[in-house]
Order: sequence, then structure tokens, then C-alpha cells
Amino acid sequence: MIVTLTPNPSIDRAITLDAFSRGEVQRATSSRVDPGGKGLNVSRAVAAMGGDTLAALPSGGLEGGLLEALCRAASVPVLVVPIRGSVRMNISVLEPDGTTTKLNEPGPLLDDAEIDALITRTLASVPAGAWLSGGGSLPRDTPADFYARVVRGARAQGVRIAIDTSGSPLAAAVAAKPTLIKPNRVELGALVGRDLPTLGAVLDAAQALQRDGIDMVAVSLGRDGAVLVTDTGAWHANAVAAEVVSTVAAGDCMLAGLLFALSAGRPAADALSEGVRWGTAAVALPGSQVPTPARLPGVHVTLTSAPDRALPLAD
Repeated sequence: MIVTLTPNPSIDRAITLDAFSRGEVQRATSSRVDPGGKGLNVSRAVAAMGGDTLAALPSGGLEGGLLEALCRAASVPVLVVPIRGSVRMNISVLEPDGTTTKLNEPGPLLDDAEIDALITRTLASVPAGAWLSGGGSLPRDTPADFYARVVRGARAQGVRIAIDTSGSPLAAAVAAKPTLIKPNRVELGALVGRDLPTLGAVLDAAQALQRDGIDMVAVSLGRDGAVLVTDTGAWHANAVAAEVVSTVAAGDCMLAGLLFALSAGRPAADALSEGVRWGTAAVALPGSQVPTPARLPGVHVTLTSAPDRALPLAD
């Protein structure tokens, strides 16, 4: 089972345009609404693939009611922690060439009692042997050690925990030593304090973190796939997307596939391949839609344990 924690969930509206022109009135060619936030996207992907999941999240206001309804429609079981504020709404503008422009609201203010309840109730919901995955931004003014608190609580319970966030919340979480982290290349570079222009630079940074106490470091690389570093090796996996419609939630689907495979006891290399397969399938879908099993057969993943360290990475 995979339990997810999304401290700042959202309602994600994706609007498709023929071309985006700033300052002009434009008509959409299509639109869709999905429940969003990194952790929730992981649960949505796992549920769509027939896996066992539970999404823990704060919810309040009219938007919170809509978010919960969207989760039910997606067959995602939720653990709702009530808050006084309202869930945020985010907008993604999609263009035919795959360009995505995101407009994200900051989210509600959570008081100390609501933060404590969210952490306590989430940790209490994780059964033995399950993964806990915390992801996404924090609500306004939430202390940067939020995920670090979750990591320490999970470790005290013997729970395997993955973290996917950025900035100071990621740095604090890393100091608490989660089982797995999944930054993208830019987030990893900010964490280690340097640019990472090549695959070798990414691997060096990931391996240093692994040696410092993170069991698994997965790094999503966009069109260049992803890498995974553990104490037994390092792997690079990639797949070519036949069509790029939207990159929203692709990294979340990659993490979902990785955790799905790890929770089934599959080897790390196989888990990375599964993650890249899910993430690649996701970019062919509109908005933050997640793939189903029918989307996977056409995705062919290449995997190597001898990555080309000189490979320059795409921006």
C-alpha cells in the first residue's frame, strides 16, 4: 500500500489554447478539472493502475468540497483533515507544442493545531509494510521543517518514507534522512548548491546524498528520463514519448510507478523502469490526467547500469 500526504492540495484546471497570447482575450479549445498536488497525484496514479492507496490531505471551504468530490470520482480513498481555510485552485495553460504555463495559488493558512492534526493522523493511517509519500509545496507560513517532522515520525514507526518537494522544506527533510527523495534536476541542484548540466553531475550529487544516509535518490530529468541511486548501484532509464500534450504531474506519475514497483518487492532497477514508463505515459495525456494500464504497452524504456556521464541534459 502507498499512503500519500499532500499538505497543500489543489483543484487543477487545465485549459488548452491554440496559442497563448499575453494580454488578449482567448478562447479555449478544451478544458478539464482534476484533483491535484504532488502526493495526491501519486495516489491518483496508483489508483488508476489498480493499486492500493490512501491520500491524506487538508480540506476546507467550497473548494475543499469539490476536491473531495473529484477524489471520489477518481476512486481515490482520502483521509480528510478539516481546516478553516479554503483549498487552492491552480490553472495550467497548455499549447499544442507541449508548452505548459502554470498559475498556482499559494494555498490556505494552517494553524498549529491543523498542522499537528495533519501529521498525526497521517502517520496513524500508515499500515505496517506500507510506503508513505509526502509531496508538494507547503501552505502559506507553514514551518519549513514540516516534512522533516513527518520523516522523523515515520522513522520512529519503522515506515518507509519518500519525499518530493523543493527548497528549504526539502533541505530540512533530507537532514532527517527519509528512505527516498525524488527531486528534479533543478531541485537537486538547488539542494547541493551548484548547477548540474550533465548526467554525471547529477549522479555525483545523488551518490553523495545516498552515502550521507538517504537509501534511494531518484532524480527526474524530463525528456532525459530519470536516474536512481542506491547502495547497490546507479541506473539511468529513458523512454521516448510519442506525443507530448502536458507535462503536468508527469514527475508525480514517475514517482508513483517507482513506489508501486518497490512496494511489490521488485528490484530497484525494475522499479525505475516502471516509474519512467508511467511518467512517459502521462505526458501524452491532457492536464494532470494520470495513465491507466492501457497506456503502458506502447511505452518502451531503455535502462542502463553504465550511464553516459558526459551526456548533456536538456533544459
